[in-house]
Amino acid sequence: MLIGHLGDEVKVHYFEGGGCIGRFPLATNETYTSKQTGEKVTNTDWHNVVVRNKAAEICEKYLSKGDKVYVEGRLKNRQWQGEDGNTRYTTEVHVQDFTFLTNKNEPGQPMQSTQSNANTPAPAAPQQPTADQPAEEEDDLPF
Repeated sequence: MLIGHLGDEVKVHYFEGGGCIGRFPLATNETYTSKQTGEKVTNTDWHNVVVRNKAAEICEKYLSKGDKVYVEGRLKNRQWQGEDGNTRYTTEVHVQDFTFLTNKNEPGQPMQSTQSNANTPAPAAPQQPTADQPAEEEDDLPF
């Protein structure tokens, strides 16, 4: 499960049999305060995301560079021979479900769930504290 921003447009490749595959880079950020310097530190990791068939067409149509998206899927490792003869390796996230988090109509407003597998439930929305439930105190724990 990842939440991040698209680093580029979705690139879709169509096959003769009618299927297609879409790929895009996804940037995830981790922010923490350094105990030694007291400065705020942000680390960015890049993930290779793969979507297939109808999900690829939906992502190509509605996602663009910079959009925030939630993806859920499996990690797959691939290897191949590069043009220079060296063996290359990559890890990809093969998406099973996704949710667009950027609303195109009103910036900053989350968009409704869009899933590639209609049989899988959407992630639950966070509950708001009620009068019986005290609000959780904010802390700087990373989890």
